[in-house]
Parts: sequence; structure tokens; C-alpha cells
Amino acid sequence: MEACFLASNSFTSNSIKTPFHRKRVGIPSSITCCRMDSSPPSNDDSKPSIDTDWRSFRAKLVAAEKSSKSKKPTSLLVDLDTVVDAPQPITVGDKWAHTIHEPEKGCLLLATEKLDGVHIFERTVILVLSTGPLGPSGIILNRPSLMSIKETRSTALDVAGTFSDRPLFFGGPLEEGLFLVGPKGGDDVVGRSGVFDEVMKGLYYGTKESVGCAAEMVKRNMVGLGEFRFFDGYCGWEKEQLKDEIRAGYWTVAACSPSVIDLRSVGSVGLWEKVLGLMGRRKVR
Repeated sequence: MEACFLASNSFTSNSIKTPFHRKRVGIPSSITCCRMDSSPPSNDDSKPSIDTDWRSFRAKLVAAEKSSKSKKPTSLLVDLDTVVDAPQPITVGDKWAHTIHEPEKGCLLLATEKLDGVHIFERTVILVLSTGPLGPSGIILNRPSLMSIKETRSTALDVAGTFSDRPLFFGGPLEEGLFLVGPKGGDDVVGRSGVFDEVMKGLYYGTKESVGCAAEMVKRNMVGLGEFRFFDGYCGWEKEQLKDEIRAGYWTVAACSPSVIDLRSVGSVGLWEKVLGLMGRRKVR
């Protein structure tokens, strides 16, 4: 996908040099048909939503493993009257994060100290949007907004002024405009529309093909303006490139709960430290 729906005077540049050769890869395009009714899609080809229960289950297994390693036997004598038949349940709370070995959709990439001094990627937190056949892609979450969409003089993204005053965040060095949308409340009209790609439970992303539908949903009061975050640029790798960079020690891969990556965290310069704290680590090695 070569077209960029953001203005050319935005703050990304094709000439930026990074320690890695990044190939322009296509972000999977959302379909353009937007369902505005309240009933769920009826055809069998509709996109299934991501079931995040297995992620929570995995987090509990990780927590249980850490707990078992931290416990040291204090005595070889066992009081049979105090033996518990079943192990105590492991809880992970509402916010959790832990390392994983392979990148997956909805995971985070945390820049390690090897990227210190690399302005674009130093201490970045990247949300992986896709790990498809064209190669992984994602957006940087923790760069503050420097301008609004109106200030870029974009006409394609503005959509008749609907999003003109929304802040624009730096998502990466590759030219493409994307947005995240996180619907509030229990009525997930965004997921039922069939237009947006679910990254994790309650969080979706869209491209220029779906921005018109997003504007229509705002006009119909189905989604609020505050439930969107817009990004100029994204990050992309060739199929095996990201794995090579992970093995070289440039990135730590982490899974996290949806509550860690909500719209309020976008643009937060403290997100890198926050995720590390949840992982029980002061710095990435």
C-alpha cells in the first residue's frame, strides 16, 4: 500500500536512516462495507473476534511458574494436617505483562538499550498490528503528538472536518496513515461493523479505506471522537527480519492485558517504563 492519506509535510521522512533496512510492507486493508445496524453480521465469512481468554490463561501459567521458582523449601518435615488438597488459584490482576519468545498480533515490542541513541526507536513501545505473510507491522505508541490533523492540511483524513481537530501521533518511519479505535461501554458497534481489524479485545485499527466509515459512525453518534487515535506512519519488517532483530537483542517481546494498552496510554512517554515495571524489570537487556 503505497498511498499515504496524511499530508506530505508531516513529521515522518523516507530519508530517515535506521540501523535496520525496513521494507515498505502493506498494512492489511479493512473492508469498506460498513454495517450500521445493531444486529451482528449473518454471513459465515464475517471476521471472528479475537478470543483473549487464552492470553489470560497463559499469563496465569507464567505467574504460576514465577511463583514456584520463588518458593524455597523451609523444612523437610511436612505437617499432614496442614496439607492442602488443591493448589491455591493464581491471579494476575487487571494489568499484567510478561515476555514471550515470538511476536504475535497484539503483542508489544520494547526497544532495548541497544537502540539507545537511535532517535526514532529509542525507548519505544510498538504495538504489533499484524504478523501476516507480507511481514510484521505495527505502530509506535509512546511518542507525543506534535500537531493536529488540521495542521497537516490533510483533506483525505479530515473527512469533511470530522477528525480535523484530533491530535496526530508519530507511528513510524514508513508512510501510511492509521488509526486505533477503542469503543467504550458494552455495546461493541465497532466490532459488529465488520470494517475494523481487532488487535486485542476492545481495540481495533483502521486504514484510509475505513476512515470514511469511521466518520459516518461518529456522525451517527455510534462512536465518540475521543475513542480514536490517529497515527502518521507505521513500522514494518520483512518476514524474517523482525525475528533476526529480536535474536540480535534489539527488541524485547511482551504480551500484556488489554487494560495496559488503552487509548489513554497513546502518546505517553512513560509507557516504556510502565510496561517494564509490570514485567518486574527495571531495564531491558
